[in-house]
Parts: sequence; C-alpha cells; structure tokens
Amino acid sequence: MTDRVSLRSRRRVSVVFAGHGAVVGAFATRIPWLQQHLGLSDSTLGVALLAPALGSFVAMPFTSRLVHRLGNSRALRCLFPLWCGSLVLPALAPNLPALCLALGIFGATSGMTDVLMNAQGVLVEQRLRRPVIPSLHGMWAVGGLVSSGCGALAAGAGIDARLHFAVTSAVLAGIGLLATRHLLEADPTEARQPPPRFALPPLSTLPLGILGFCAVFAEGASGNWSAVYLTSTANAPEGIAALSYTGLSFTLALARLASGFVVTRLGPVRTVRLGGGIAALGGTLVVLGRTPPVVIAGFALIGTGVAAVLPLTFSAAGGHGGDPSRNIAGVATITYTSNLLAPAVTGAVADATSLPAAFALVTAFATCPLFLASTLAKPAQSPGGERQSAPQRADLSS
Repeated sequence: MTDRVSLRSRRRVSVVFAGHGAVVGAFATRIPWLQQHLGLSDSTLGVALLAPALGSFVAMPFTSRLVHRLGNSRALRCLFPLWCGSLVLPALAPNLPALCLALGIFGATSGMTDVLMNAQGVLVEQRLRRPVIPSLHGMWAVGGLVSSGCGALAAGAGIDARLHFAVTSAVLAGIGLLATRHLLEADPTEARQPPPRFALPPLSTLPLGILGFCAVFAEGASGNWSAVYLTSTANAPEGIAALSYTGLSFTLALARLASGFVVTRLGPVRTVRLGGGIAALGGTLVVLGRTPPVVIAGFALIGTGVAAVLPLTFSAAGGHGGDPSRNIAGVATITYTSNLLAPAVTGAVADATSLPAAFALVTAFATCPLFLASTLAKPAQSPGGERQSAPQRADLSS
C-alpha cells in the first residue's frame, strides 16, 4: 500500500514540477512583449530581470518556517496557485517600478515553491528508495519546453500577453490544485523546534551548494550566451544560432529524464563525475570550435554533463539530516545565486578578453563537478550529533 501511495505521489509531484516549468516557459516567451509594452531599453530590461532572482534569494530562507507551520504538502498546495497567479502581475505593470515589484513577487513565489516541491521529491525518493528527483527536474524542463512552444504560438498570433498569462495561470493553477492533493508528509515524529523566521543556509550544506553553484553557473552562462556565441564567434545566422539554446534545453530535459536510470546503475558520485567529463568535452568544443555544428554540439554536451548535478545536490541535501526544507533552501539559495552572476560575469570577461576566453572560464565551472562529486557521498550528522552513512543517498547507488 505504501508503494502505491508513493507512486501516486510521484506522479502528482511530477505534474507539479512540469507546471512550475510551464509558468517559467510562458513568461520567457513574452519578455519581448513586456519590453515593447513598457518601452524599455535593453539595459533597463536587464535590470528588471534581476528582480525575480533577487525575490527568490530573499524569500527562500523563509520556507522552512512555513513548512513547520503548515507541513510540506499543505504549504505546497497553498503556494503553487499563488506562483501561477503571479504570472499575471508583470503583464499588468504600468511602469518600470511596478514591473520590478511584480517580478520580485514572481521570483519569491517561484523560489519558495521550488524548495517545497524539491522537498516533496525527497520524501517520495526516500519512500521508493530509488532516484526520483533527477527525472522530476526533467519533467520541469519538459513543461517549460511545451509551454514555451505554446507561448511562441500565442506571440506569433498577436495574442495580448495579459490574456495569454491569465489563461495560462488559471489552467496551471487548476491542474496544480488537483496534483497537490494527498501528497506525502514528513514523519510527525521528526518534529523539530520552530526554525527562525529567516533561516540562513546551514553551514553543513555549503559543500553541496558549491557543487550545485558550479553546475548552475555553466548552465546559466551557456543558456544566456549560446546564441550570441554562435553569431559572433561561429558566424552563424540568427536562425541557426537559436538552435543552440534549443539543443541545450533538449539535452538538459532528456538527460534529467534518463539520469534516474544512470544513477541507479552508477550511483550519484560516479554519475556526476561522468557528467563533469562530458561537460568538459562540450566546453572544449565550444572554446575551440569555429563552425556552428561543432559549437552547437558543444553546448548540447554541456547541458548533458551538468543536467544531473543540481537534482542530486537537492536529493543529498534532503537526506543530510535535520530539517530537509531548510537544507534544500540553503542549497537553492547558494546555487541560484549563479543565475545572478553567470550572465554578468561571462559578459564582463568577454568584454575584457573575448567570448572564447569567457567560455574557457565557463568550461572550468562545468568541469568542477568532476572533482567535487565526492561531496555527495560524505556522511551526514544526525540531529543528535551521531554520524550516519546517509542511507537515502546510499540507496540511490544500489
């Protein structure tokens, strides 16, 4: 019976991950509409697009307090519709300050929902005793790809983004309310003292955060700069350059969906080391390649190589002992900082040197998991201070 309940919860949380990715995909396709609607310059739009990351960064440390008060499943059931509803706010903003505020709320609800759904994924993973979170992140990518395709059709048809966002948020919120029914809850015997209202990342999660930071840096830099790299370095036309991001997104989704099988066979440490080697090869192709097919293949390999790292760091954080939500929020706070830094750092290095030199740095970050993978195998401390062998992570490599 427990397996049946856990399998049902896995299906439901898969829908939640896909829905979260779908909101992001819908928003990404209508950024040009927002820019045109408010008459924003490229630099002003860039400043506004920092707001979601800042909102997530500020809000995620509050998540463990919310889980303590409501429980993970109830908190997720409350927050997911708010996250979907926040999609409408940017399209309703009348000016830049209002847009920044709307995007901050959008990012805050996104970050907290992200922590809650990953914590739910950890619960399912522990019940089923096999890797689940990588495939859940694959579903997130699938949801984003499908939604971005629908958004592109809506934009091409000239549909107002306010209508597009309203319909999308209503549909996804309804699906989310159904999917978040009867999810798993943490064992009440593990009740803890109430966490602080603003819970800083535990120091014990720092190594996992650094591992995730490196992978997200490579993913974020590649996603933001791949098309520019193709046009400026490989002399590709814009239509071909766009395929670089498509290839990166596709390989990320495919690799995450398949990584559960790989982790079961190799274990998390060897999986991440293998991925680091693949990402290093991809980065080398990007840095040295001067023709579109070689560079696109390089970006695809980077996506393949880093795909499993972030999901496995969340999985490890959830089984690290103590409060899983706080641990995951800590890792997420560190890793998602990469989304703030990666595009800007890559651009600054490119301005000072060249894009190939900047991607030599990106390749270094992509290769780091090859050397930091052993972080996933380190034993955790139990709440009482007793060393454990992190059975959840051990189970993943069986």
